[in-house]
Amino acid sequence: MSTGGVTRAAVLGAGSWGTTVAALLAPVVPTVLWSRRPDVAADVAAGRGNRRYLEGYSLPSLLDATDDLAAAVDGADLVVVGVPTEGFRWALCQAAPHVGNEVPVVSLAKGFEQGTGLRMSEVAAEVLPGRPVGVLTGPNLAREILEGRSAATVVASTDPDTSIVLQGLLATDRLRVYTNDDLVGCELGGALKNVIALAAGLAEGLETGDNARAALITRGLAEMTRLGVALGGDPMTLAGLAGLGDVLATCVSAQSRNRWVGEQVGRGAAPEDVLMGMSQVAEGVGATVVACDLAATANVEVPVAEGVRSVFHEGRPPIEAWSMLMTRRAGPEVSGS
Repeated sequence: MSTGGVTRAAVLGAGSWGTTVAALLAPVVPTVLWSRRPDVAADVAAGRGNRRYLEGYSLPSLLDATDDLAAAVDGADLVVVGVPTEGFRWALCQAAPHVGNEVPVVSLAKGFEQGTGLRMSEVAAEVLPGRPVGVLTGPNLAREILEGRSAATVVASTDPDTSIVLQGLLATDRLRVYTNDDLVGCELGGALKNVIALAAGLAEGLETGDNARAALITRGLAEMTRLGVALGGDPMTLAGLAGLGDVLATCVSAQSRNRWVGEQVGRGAAPEDVLMGMSQVAEGVGATVVACDLAATANVEVPVAEGVRSVFHEGRPPIEAWSMLMTRRAGPEVSGS
């Protein structure tokens, strides 16, 4: 494996995916994982694993951890940010005085900043101007990768060299790492697929059947692609790992948080109760609002996203939202909505 000149990496955010990426990096390059929770940082640093988010999974003994953000990024020549979107800007603002002028910043988050509608690379570029920014995305269920099961991922960046460096750092005989020069499309795919996963979960909870769920996922992908292209993404990206691949994993897997949330609500649970009971974030709930707003600005129809928003933000019963989707005017599949 090539380190590409990276001598120290910092991973911000010790949720399941941030911890997994840190575990991938640690055997290749000295890596420190930052957690806002002192107990999580202490467990990882002491070799007890991440018992809060990855109970029962061992981590590389070489992986260090801290709850001191400045110490984590100081001296790092690669910063990977796995903080949820709601805390992404705050974490970068705190880290900014300690991040070198040319240090790449790579996002693991899949969503939008609420209020601004910005993608995470755009937030990073605002807070840390002049640095290369990028994203690591694709159908990446953390536990399977930590177990060493086969998977593939995509790296996109404003700087092609950064993508190649990440490819060299992360690639193993079980993890294929692809590069993509379409940063916009990669980020949009990661954010929008969570909206479709909520819808797929709602369909599962309503027991609509396999035919209906397959149709919903397919039409959701078409909707996601329409919007992604309107916002500057490449349709080939949205047909690839960052789009279709991530849609499939997130809509079908029992490990998907967004799918699980949708399913519980489809079965009758109140959205606020489901979300309050979670230890990690279901990014699709917030992304739904931004997706609908972006679609309205771009004059793109997004009936699946609108249905999800009506359930999670307007109190509409899931069965009514499903009926609305099923009774919409039908048109040509490939050119209509």
